[in-house]
Amino acid sequence: MMRHLISAADLSRDEAVLILDTAEEMARVADRPIKKLPALRGRTVVNLFFEDSTRTRISFEAAEKRLSADVINFAAKGSSVSKGESLKDTAQTLEAMGVDAVVIRHGASGAPYRLATSGWIDAAVINAGDGTHQHPTQALLDAFTMRRRLVGPDAGLGQDLAGRRITLVGDILHSRVARSNVDLLHTLGAEVTLVAPPTLVPVGVEQWPCEVSYDLDRVLPKSDAVMMLRVQRERMNAAFFPTEREYSRRYGLDGERMAKMPEHAIVMHPGPMVRGMEITAEVADSDRCTVVEQVANGVSIRMAVLYLLLGGNEPAVTHTRPPVSHPHPSDERFARPSTTGSEEK
Repeated sequence: MMRHLISAADLSRDEAVLILDTAEEMARVADRPIKKLPALRGRTVVNLFFEDSTRTRISFEAAEKRLSADVINFAAKGSSVSKGESLKDTAQTLEAMGVDAVVIRHGASGAPYRLATSGWIDAAVINAGDGTHQHPTQALLDAFTMRRRLVGPDAGLGQDLAGRRITLVGDILHSRVARSNVDLLHTLGAEVTLVAPPTLVPVGVEQWPCEVSYDLDRVLPKSDAVMMLRVQRERMNAAFFPTEREYSRRYGLDGERMAKMPEHAIVMHPGPMVRGMEITAEVADSDRCTVVEQVANGVSIRMAVLYLLLGGNEPAVTHTRPPVSHPHPSDERFARPSTTGSEEK
């Protein structure tokens, strides 16, 4: 594994599959009576959030605590950042505290890359979303959800998404989730199609490893998974479509449209959902919608990323394990990081 996780495009096929396989093992921990592992005991992780977030911040915090890491939550509001402190000064303050990893969300595209390459801090950097650029752990949890639903939890081990047809619908222009998913799904062998109004398709999209369509009804019958993206009003500075009703009519997913999808196909959404606009309540509450699963899978994926970046380079998964439905609580596969020299207290 690499030192940092800044972009989904940085992952090779083998690295991405390793994270997915490790997350599969981490997901089994949730079935144990005690849902904690000592893998990162003695390590300190800082959640450095310059943008408001609920799902991502709580998901990372849950993952860190389940791995027994010491967690520091930093929010820009109410901190020295609101008084004018720069990212460099904040990073150097964290460096002085001896942190081992920084999970950063920032409104400026490129901020996590700057933090990772500047030399300001000697810690692993994980991008939790930067501007309209990347959100790699979201793409990983989406791919993990797709593999579990379309291939199967156990059958999917070691497998990618080769030949699967994935459709992303909505505000592609402002979506870091869309960019991350296109990069990762292409790496995993999937065929990706973007569907959006012409005004919400980025300039230069023809260079992306995907197809573009403006007709949702034509694409749905060929899709194994359809991901509906939220219209990001907070990033918009112009009228990108006439009315919400017009957008919903052309690009919203309702029960009638869902019926056009193959029987095995799933509906996804990175959240938060705007019900009645990009997705109806009927679809959001159906068995084919994986929104709640994505939230649960997000903890497993973030546990896997933290484990691999801080714990060691070897997979936590054991392919030769006996066929039991739940590992016994005394299972010691995660008892210590695979790297040498780490502290055990």
